[in-house]
Amino acid sequence: MPPDTSVLTLPGALLTLLMGTLILVLPRRFALLPIAFITCYMTFGQELVVAGLHFTMLRVLVLFGCARIVLWMEFRSFKWLRIDTLMALWVISDTIVYTLRLHSPGALINRLGFAYDASGLYFIFRILIRDFDDIKRTCRLFAVMVFPLAIFMCIEKGTGRNLFYAFGGVSEFTSIRDGALRCQGPFSHPILAGTFGAVWTPLFLGLWQQGKGNRVLALVGILSSTAITFLAASTGPLATYLAGILGIGMWLMRKHMRAVRRGILTLLVGLDILMSGHIWYIFGYMSSQQVGFEGSQGLHRTVLVDAMVRHFSEWCLLGTSVAHLSQWGVHGGDITNQYVGEAVEGGLVTLILFISIIVFAFSRFGLAMRAVETESRPSHLLLWSVGSMLFAQVITFLDVTYFDQNIINWYLVLAMAATATIVYRSRTELCPEWTRGGAVPSPLGTLEKA
Repeated sequence: MPPDTSVLTLPGALLTLLMGTLILVLPRRFALLPIAFITCYMTFGQELVVAGLHFTMLRVLVLFGCARIVLWMEFRSFKWLRIDTLMALWVISDTIVYTLRLHSPGALINRLGFAYDASGLYFIFRILIRDFDDIKRTCRLFAVMVFPLAIFMCIEKGTGRNLFYAFGGVSEFTSIRDGALRCQGPFSHPILAGTFGAVWTPLFLGLWQQGKGNRVLALVGILSSTAITFLAASTGPLATYLAGILGIGMWLMRKHMRAVRRGILTLLVGLDILMSGHIWYIFGYMSSQQVGFEGSQGLHRTVLVDAMVRHFSEWCLLGTSVAHLSQWGVHGGDITNQYVGEAVEGGLVTLILFISIIVFAFSRFGLAMRAVETESRPSHLLLWSVGSMLFAQVITFLDVTYFDQNIINWYLVLAMAATATIVYRSRTELCPEWTRGGAVPSPLGTLEKA
């Protein structure tokens, strides 16, 4: 089928139209339901092509989401934050650098698609997720959504057939590597399917701490996300899963995180000095020792990072083409590292902005947790679990590049970082002396509910 031809079945079109209508009419507290539904149950095989522009069903919902914000005038509550500036600069940098390097209309159209996804999803989430109640509600929503998804993937495990094949974009028969079925559901790759489950686990663990009324859904979410992670049968999602749990567990060390960070940095530097190769060679070591699932491609990831470091001058200004990676010794030019992907597509400036967004998001969670430290334990743990979700994605970016509906996880957690900023500001405005160690007053309404 020609690349500029729409691939849209009647069920897919009707489902998307229904979800778009729901975005427009549902109250704000339920407005993310359609996006969550399409994320969990629609492949990227369904797309509408208009004048050469490709609209997946998720992109169509972004259009409906923007229309909702305008019609309901929900943009009036929006306040521009520093993290919004970093996001905007990251998108602009990536778009300009990629277009300048390829200097073609196709390159511009490609990057405008990226900018549409990034800006649309991020700012929709920013406007709809305003306080702790919205974060908890989002956790409950996805806990419900991942349960049927886990069941579908269990069926795929048992039959070797992917039920989402009917929507296109995924293979009918489940892939097998080294004798293990690698279930993928509606996602573009088994690793991305497992990653989706893994990054939600810490948030469901945080939901468990939000009172007895949330524990049934939290347990459903934990079991479902765990099943999705392991059904993918890939080492990367397993590492992400463990990273999320480790992040939650570090709550016990929350008063000593500065020492922990310094200890980790010292350990990494020490390993780099003592190892026969650089620290990123540990991926190859894990692969050679068959750590995790069989078939791990840690050696490929080692070569990828090593090639990026050795060829710094070739990508630092305007990035480089994926095809060029093959000349560096990277098999097939396959980019399985988000950080390398940022460097290759957008050069050094884009990579720095991407890392800056992560660092800034962590700092906002840290400030917000200090602001609610004297309040209820659930409030603190909720913020900590979102920070753990961000940490899990920082780890998974070492193993995979997001190119399907997993982008939802990335923009959601950044929007929640913005919410944390609002929490911090509301506290310091109530009690400016708090920043100098003074007494902390009772929190604002939404914090009391949390």
